[in-house]
Amino acid sequence: MMKTQPFIIAVFLVFLGCKTNVLTGKKTLNFFGDNKQLFATSLQQYQSFINENEVVTNTKEADLVKSIGEDIARAAQIYFNYKGQPNMLNDYNWEYNLVKNKQVNAWCMPGGKIVFYTGIMPIAANPDGIAAIMGHEVAHALADHGAQRMSLSIVQQAGSIITSEAAKNQDAQKQQQIMMAYGVGTTLGGMLPFSRKHESEADKIGLELMTIAGYNPEEAPKLWERMKAQSKGSQPEFLSTHPSEVRRIANLQSWIPGAKALAIQINATAVAH
Repeated sequence: MMKTQPFIIAVFLVFLGCKTNVLTGKKTLNFFGDNKQLFATSLQQYQSFINENEVVTNTKEADLVKSIGEDIARAAQIYFNYKGQPNMLNDYNWEYNLVKNKQVNAWCMPGGKIVFYTGIMPIAANPDGIAAIMGHEVAHALADHGAQRMSLSIVQQAGSIITSEAAKNQDAQKQQQIMMAYGVGTTLGGMLPFSRKHESEADKIGLELMTIAGYNPEEAPKLWERMKAQSKGSQPEFLSTHPSEVRRIANLQSWIPGAKALAIQINATAVAH
């Protein structure tokens, strides 16, 4: 019973955790159905970060981050209205901050707390570039990517328990080899591809959001060309949490016509109503 119980629990968790994502229409692994609890935890982490870092205010760049963030949030609401889900963002409390930090980074926490680092602004280069980054980060939050990653981590941990239980009668060296193989296998075959899939989803949804908001989607692949130019060499894609810049540029270029068509349709529907 001891050997089968963890396996049964893991399978049961995966079964219960498969839900349809409203934004993508796909079945996704998500154990965190209560957004309010997740948002509350994220808010605590966000406030700690803001209290410990230097927030830039009353500058042109800070004002741009806020105004473009508001545009993308409005586009998200228009998108969900179009999807017949007008209440999806009711629990979101949007906030947009520029933080002094040399890292080339930006993020959006579940619940709508968005931070841009000053280090990414030269690469963003213009309002459309900021909108491309903003759309991508907001898309992560709207698609529940954070909750999905945490859910997969729970499954990985449950699998580790199962593997450890199955290997307990082996000698110590064999147990170590089995657990190492499990860790490498689930990371390369599960966690990393899962993360790359999320990045591609956020690229596509973000492109749609920036286009709905009235920004130029042609700037999105140009943004990643600039990212590629400043990167100091990258590891092979299969070892990375993100798709390669080359793949992202190609994907974005191929998605632009669809994003433009969708934006025209959604905005026409919004005006009609």
